[in-house]
Amino acid sequence: MGLTSGATAAEVLAAVDAVLPSPAGPVALATLDSRAREPGLVGAATQRGWPLTGYSAAALAAVPVPAPSAAVARRVGTPSVAEAAALLAGGVLEVGKTVHGRVTVAVARCSGPAHPISQEEP
Repeated sequence: MGLTSGATAAEVLAAVDAVLPSPAGPVALATLDSRAREPGLVGAATQRGWPLTGYSAAALAAVPVPAPSAAVARRVGTPSVAEAAALLAGGVLEVGKTVHGRVTVAVARCSGPAHPISQEEP
């Protein structure tokens, strides 16, 4: 997921709940490493007990995505945050990037057995 600095946990959860397919199964959040420390995102992950992963801009930029954004690339160094992070963390993109206010969500479904997600070092 991508989000504007200052987005609240309620905004993050509302965006996830709006696009998460049912049945959801295990959920993990993934984003740009610098955004993984945003209080709203950390709060949302904590409230739901979801793991949170941050990926470097270089790692995200290496992932081919269906909807890259030049504007996002200029701001954060990668043409995709939500879709690229979902693909790195999950497997098969199920819901492309969807904007809900200050939060952008994409959903990928793990194509194999569930695997733990760890925090990537910045």
